[in-house]
This record gives sequence, structure tokens and C-alpha cells, in this order.
Amino acid sequence: MNKQGTDMNRPNFIFIMADDLGYADLGCTGARSSMPVSPNLDRMAAEGMLLRHGYSNSPVCSPTRFALVTGRWQYRLRGAAEEPLTGRAREDKVVGLPPEHPTLPSLLRDAGYATGLVGKWHLGYPPHFGPLKSGYQYFFGPLSGGVDYFSHQGSDGVHDLWENETHIEEKGYLTDLITDRAVQFIDSQNQSNPFMLSVHYTAPHWPWETRADEAESRRIGKSIRHTDGGSLETYHRMIYEMDEGIGRILRCLEEKGLDENTLVIFTSDNGGERFSDNWPFVGQKMDLLEGGIRVPLIARWPAKIIPGITSDTPVITMDWTATMLEAAGVQADPDHAMDGLSLLPLLANPRWTPERDLCWRMAHREQRALLRDGWKYLQVDGHEYLFNLVKDERERANLAQLYPERLKELRSRWLAWAATLPGIPADAKVTLAFTEADLPRATH
Repeated sequence: MNKQGTDMNRPNFIFIMADDLGYADLGCTGARSSMPVSPNLDRMAAEGMLLRHGYSNSPVCSPTRFALVTGRWQYRLRGAAEEPLTGRAREDKVVGLPPEHPTLPSLLRDAGYATGLVGKWHLGYPPHFGPLKSGYQYFFGPLSGGVDYFSHQGSDGVHDLWENETHIEEKGYLTDLITDRAVQFIDSQNQSNPFMLSVHYTAPHWPWETRADEAESRRIGKSIRHTDGGSLETYHRMIYEMDEGIGRILRCLEEKGLDENTLVIFTSDNGGERFSDNWPFVGQKMDLLEGGIRVPLIARWPAKIIPGITSDTPVITMDWTATMLEAAGVQADPDHAMDGLSLLPLLANPRWTPERDLCWRMAHREQRALLRDGWKYLQVDGHEYLFNLVKDERERANLAQLYPERLKELRSRWLAWAATLPGIPADAKVTLAFTEADLPRATH
């Protein structure tokens, strides 16, 4: 076993990921709800660092999760070309996270960490793929994307709740079940052995159900995209109930004396959808506009992070993989170098700003984006745009004609980046949860 450093001083890690949470859906990021939605996350931000320029690796869920678990551009893996991965991949031997690929949990496991995932996996189906095949020693949750909070059925009508590699039936509201298992995992740990726990809530992803909505779950049955239901009040309550669970997780750490040296990270897999608030940004899930990729991001680590600070340094999901590995003293696999950067310098100095490009691509609407020094190159449906996010974070002033050389430079940088990666496979699928036949697309 490759134990680097001593167990007593190596930090624990808890990575909490919400699903389809909008940038302004939390109190600390500007929530406009009439009810408090995130008191525990707001306290976590006050006790740690609020990163106001946090980006997801993709504006849709499973590609971001590929990037997080590998620490690399998701485009390197065939499964991440699906936007998103759907139930059609249940028997597929290719569309998933290859068990032989080094991952954050496998590298930490091999270095002596206890590893667990409670919540959403969404990186391929058994028998070819699964959390326990990719480094997690414990798993509880759904394997697919969205599931009903009470019936635990996926959008294809298949019951989808697992413990390790066993399909299980368990009554309860899924957000609370995920919290219960997270607390149990932490409670089983001790001071002498470090752990890494992924807590991947399905909230506040559709269907729009709070703890009080079991009757609504029965009404909609298998139609969990739920285009005929939901409300702002329900949506905000779903976030509040997830936040309650996060409060339980933080209290469990404190009660066990583990909070001081535990790095807890909270973010979303992509921008919000339908009932979410992405203000002040334009766009939503599936868009490379800021509303699709700018996400809430909080880090708390009492031993290392000065409380109550903010940072405007742009960071991306896969940076946290490199961060946790470096904090643990664990080297990346030499054949699978990290594309993300360790953020340990940023956690010590919120003004630290490395010079680099953040890049994205989507088969959906042939989207491209590159962010560099506050300037953003964007292409959608063959149209090119240039925005200065420092002055215009809402992306309403297209500067492409005013600054053609800047546009050319950023386009060239995007093309050079794309040339280092596999192209989008011809058989990759784009799957939309709803179309204009179900709900009108928002105009911006």
C-alpha cells in the first residue's frame, strides 16, 4: 500500500455535489427566495472560502462527473461524450468510466484512505462499470441520472437504488437517505485513518418533490421529468432539505472531532434548470453561457482556510481532484497526468491567479467556449461572440467586431486546445429533458 505522509496529519475530504443547482440559489450567492434556503451552507461559506468564479467542467451532469473523478478533461473518455449519459447505456461496454482508469478514489484508496460515495454515480452501468470498480470501497445511491425521490425509479421506469453492488429496496425520501448514509460513513471513521467521502445529492434535480410530496410522486409515476408540476416554493424547499442534511454532516464531523482537518467542498455539477435562479447570468443547463457553467462553490477547512474570505479566481471542477491528491501527498498516475490544477495556493491566498485557459465544448448546438484573463470566446450554432466578463458578466455586449484580433487569438487558443483531445464521436447522443413542445424555451 502506498501510504505517503502520516495518517495522523493527512486531511479528510468530503466533496458535496448538488444536481442542477443555480448560481444564485443559495443565500450566500444571492438567493431571492422569501424563505431561508441554505443556512448551513451560508455558515459554511462564512467559516471558509466562497469562490465566486467557480465553473463546472460541463453544463450537463455526467461529463462533469467524469472530469471530477479523473481530474482530467472529460473529453478524453468516450463515455463523457454523451450529453448526458442515459439509460440506453445499460448494456454498453464502452459508455462508462473504465475500471482500469486511475481515479481520485482509487489513488486515495491505494494510499490508505477509506473511500465512499453516497448519492448519484451516473458514470456507467453494471456489469461493466460501477463505483466499486473505480476505487470507492462503499456505495449507496442511484447509478443513473434523475430518479424519483420516493419510488427511486429512473426516467426509464427502472428502480434504481443500490448499496455496494446489490440492488436494494428502501423506503424514504432520497435526499434524507443520502444524508443518513453519509453520516453513518463518517461516524464509522476514526482519527487514525483518513477518509474521502463523495456526497452527490440528486437535489434539486427534477422531479420537484419535497419530503411532503409522496402523493405527487404517486401521481406522476414514471413521468419523472415532471413538466406538469413543481413551483418555486417546492424547489426552494428541496434545497432547504438538502441544506439540512449538509448541516447534519458538518455536525457529525464536529462531534467526532474531525472537522478541523477535513476539507469540505460544496458545488453543483452544472448550472440550474427550470425553477433555478442563475442571476446575474444568462443561460442555463446545456448552455456554455455563464448560467450553464458558473456554479456555487464553497470550501471549508478550518486547519488551512481563513474564515469569511472570498476569491474571484476562476477555477473548474477537475481542479479539486488535483487539490485533494496534493493535500494527501498522493501522486497522480504518471500515464494519466492531471489536467486540473491544485488549488492549495488559492486556499492559502485568495488572490492567487494562475495564467491558463479554461475551455469547454458541446455537441449540443455546436458550442465552444474559452475563458482567459476575463475575456470569453463563445460559439453557438456557428455564431461567434466575444465578451469581457469583467465588465459584462451577463454576456449582453458582443465585442467581436470591436476586437477582431482578440477574437482571433482566443479562437486560435480554443482550436489548439481542441486539437489535443479526441473529437466528438459521430454516435454521441444529445438528450434533452424537455423540448419547446413541453415548455417554452426562455428568451434572454
